[in-house]
Amino acid sequence: MIMSKTEKTFSVINIVFLTVLGLTMLLPLLHVLAQSFSNSVAINKGLVSFWPVHFTTANYANILKDPTIWLAFRNSVIITVAGTLINLIATASLAYPLSRQEYLGRKFILIMVLITLIFHAPLIPNYLLLKQLKLLDTLWVLMIPSAISAYNMFVMRSFFMNLPNELFDSARIDGCGEMRMLWNIVLPLSKPAMATMGIMYAVSNWNTYSAAIYYINNRKLIPLQVRLREMVITDQFGASDSAIDSMLNLSPEGMKMAVIVVATIPIMLVYPFLQKHFIKGMLVGSVKS
Repeated sequence: MIMSKTEKTFSVINIVFLTVLGLTMLLPLLHVLAQSFSNSVAINKGLVSFWPVHFTTANYANILKDPTIWLAFRNSVIITVAGTLINLIATASLAYPLSRQEYLGRKFILIMVLITLIFHAPLIPNYLLLKQLKLLDTLWVLMIPSAISAYNMFVMRSFFMNLPNELFDSARIDGCGEMRMLWNIVLPLSKPAMATMGIMYAVSNWNTYSAAIYYINNRKLIPLQVRLREMVITDQFGASDSAIDSMLNLSPEGMKMAVIVVATIPIMLVYPFLQKHFIKGMLVGSVKS
């Protein structure tokens, strides 16, 4: 295919623009990563740009030997895995009936869900409700109240609505009930949508911060983001093994960068495993009629 001069010019401008845009996102991350692997002398002199200077892993070693980090990491993993599972089950269970025209009262429920998307419950009444439910100072308080995102529910409902009605008619003729249709037919066909929602929910659960600040006082239950924030703001890092090592290798700025990497890398590692389904769920449906 021969491109016209205008099309070639647009293509070049588009490539340059997207390259610059990509670099503006990538270069800050490279700078953070480089500082996290540089020693204090290089960081204090401003010698670090996008490549480590006087490479050292002392920043990571000093952070990761802190037992409170591992305890907070465990809490975040539990919240992310269990919370995402709860999110997907609850969202699919609500989106499916709201996607079927034969269910009475679905319009009223949709309006109620839409109201929650526009108006949020005030903090104090929400706190009092959770206190009455005895959810305060438990990991459940970070998972159950946010079990369903109204936005994600509408996205999943739209996906379910695009499934062919012939599938449901055939299933009913074969004697399938609604729950069996949901688990054996709808969900297997909805892997792209579930992967997309799963990544969104997992990122949200991993980054849980405000709810933990409001509802959890037990230090053993705080998630990783809260502990890392304390380290960044108050410089509460673990003590180094020697004063010389601390002077030459450790830097508060370097450890802050290491903290950012520690908080970011785990959730980034999930994406490659769901990339195929995620892209498919964002662009097209799993069934075309």
